[in-house]
Amino acid sequence: MTADLAAIDRAIAEAHLPTLVMSIVHLTGDTSLLRGERPVYAMLDERQRTLSDETKALIRARARSAIADLRDGKPVPPPPDQAVVREMMNYIAGTDIAEAYVPFLMDELSLDGLDPNQPRWSEPVLQAASATMFVVVIGAGLSGILAGLRLQQAGIAFVMIERNADVGGTWFDNTYPGCRVDSTNHMYSYSFDTAGHAWPNWYSPQATLLDYFRGVTDRHGLRAHIRFGNEVTEAVYDAARPGWNVRVRSSDGREEVLAATAVISAVGQLNDPKLPDIPGMDRFAGVAFHSARWRHDVDLRGKRVAVIGTGASAFQFVPEIAPEVENLVIFQRSPPWIMPTRNYHDRVGPGFQWLLDHVPFYEKWWRFFLFWSFTESVYESVKADPDWTGGPSAVSAANARIADYLARQMTGQLVGAEHLAPAIIPTTPFGSKRALRDNGAWIKTLRRDNVQLVTEAIREVTPSGVVMADGVEHKVDVLIYGTGFRASEFLRTIRVAGRDGIELSKVWAGDARAHLGVDMPGFPNFFMLFGPNTNIVVNGSIIFFSECAVHYVISCLEMLARQRAGALEIRPDLFETFNAAVDAGNAAMAWGVPHVSNWYKNSTGRVSQNWPFPILDYWYATREPNPADFILHRTDAPFASAG
Repeated sequence: MTADLAAIDRAIAEAHLPTLVMSIVHLTGDTSLLRGERPVYAMLDERQRTLSDETKALIRARARSAIADLRDGKPVPPPPDQAVVREMMNYIAGTDIAEAYVPFLMDELSLDGLDPNQPRWSEPVLQAASATMFVVVIGAGLSGILAGLRLQQAGIAFVMIERNADVGGTWFDNTYPGCRVDSTNHMYSYSFDTAGHAWPNWYSPQATLLDYFRGVTDRHGLRAHIRFGNEVTEAVYDAARPGWNVRVRSSDGREEVLAATAVISAVGQLNDPKLPDIPGMDRFAGVAFHSARWRHDVDLRGKRVAVIGTGASAFQFVPEIAPEVENLVIFQRSPPWIMPTRNYHDRVGPGFQWLLDHVPFYEKWWRFFLFWSFTESVYESVKADPDWTGGPSAVSAANARIADYLARQMTGQLVGAEHLAPAIIPTTPFGSKRALRDNGAWIKTLRRDNVQLVTEAIREVTPSGVVMADGVEHKVDVLIYGTGFRASEFLRTIRVAGRDGIELSKVWAGDARAHLGVDMPGFPNFFMLFGPNTNIVVNGSIIFFSECAVHYVISCLEMLARQRAGALEIRPDLFETFNAAVDAGNAAMAWGVPHVSNWYKNSTGRVSQNWPFPILDYWYATREPNPADFILHRTDAPFASAG
């Protein structure tokens, strides 16, 4: 580090001060700031509102001195002990964190610089077992990449089957204008790889995210294990071996069967576009496409364009295309809650990036802060209060307070366009469907002269446009479906036949369930990532859930090795108990109450997508699988080899 004091001052001016306090403790050993004023944060905002100007000036002065001393070579004191780290957690969170969270958050912080989830199969029994295992991973999106990395670290042979031409999953498939992540990137990234990537934006666009996942793949040498342009068509369990016969079809139609010890499905939930069921769609004479299969060859300039749906994708691409089309009509069934995010399209400032790159532990504590403030701190507000009597637009007093806050934020953008309020301010509870981030672009777009928001029901699509229930026709040249994905139809395109030939699709019968979203009775050594009931609405990042699930899968393979078993499956009674608890939990959440409709509920009305508990519960549940919870299938030749 060679920065002069002026450069240090410029960086400190962009700092998140509570995070800066954490680095001061590490650099100086001085904990006095932890016992002064605590930050209190604005609702759904990382900016603290309570530190006095005097305290802010003191933090900046101490940081300036500490960073300058670091630059000049002054020795850094020993790491803080766990009691001090606990105090640091409480300070940056602005609240006393419950004791049960401490092991989980210490794991997430990883202050020793080690990767706590890296498999370390150094014992002879594990090395011997890993040499005889072979695993097929289906998909090379964010979960598949992670699974491949952990298998590689354990010394287990594997292959990843990816139907696309490159890694990235949803970030490869979705290329529509404005596509970006809606979780801040300093949290939406692998816990072990955050320092290796300088995110240019707070919420990165699709191209940046795809580059990130390509980079992780290449840095860890995973590309050599991936068969691109191939897809799995079926996986059949062979009890005699035991193991799986996985049928793979290449892009030229050739088929091959791979013999595997285990199968890890990493196909995800958001990869199969869903089209609405509207009469006449096949008669439309113009250009029609789903936003997840964007037609970049279609020039929208000067065209009459219709968009069906106002979900996450439409929120991003509509503001991008509105200025260039002749007119744009947006068909909305129900409005989402909008979470104001001032920096949604902003680049990370150079000073903040300098702190991330050069100040010890600043990056780790910033990620910790985001993890805490945008996960469990919101969770309680979407739990339904059984004694709530305030009406169907909320499920509790806390839920109503957030809805009122968001409604006021939205109304503030409607001065002079108050007529839009009934159409864009939801009457459903916050958390009943996905809340969408916006920096003001959505409402600004709806206020354009060439944009019309239509909330009446659609009757049919005609060759020339879209006809409403009242008979009014909107004539358009291009029809874009922003209608989401077939998320509840898990593994729809793959035939999976387990023990005794039972087929997974018949077991599920349209109502997918799994233990921890990962494993199923009757399907030994078959594991799912981002499986049933592992989606999150307000508390967490899907990457966190994938890291937990992969840790669990690798631990199950370790159990096979230690128990000298050929296969394992979760006990049916534990599977049933787990799913009963999940169903009861979801019924008590904003997204599960009877009067709301959303994509989280499948065709049976059951919530098959969401995790209804604190993310802490998932972390604990996936730490150490207990052999007593499984049926172990033993054999004299315990492991299948590559075939």
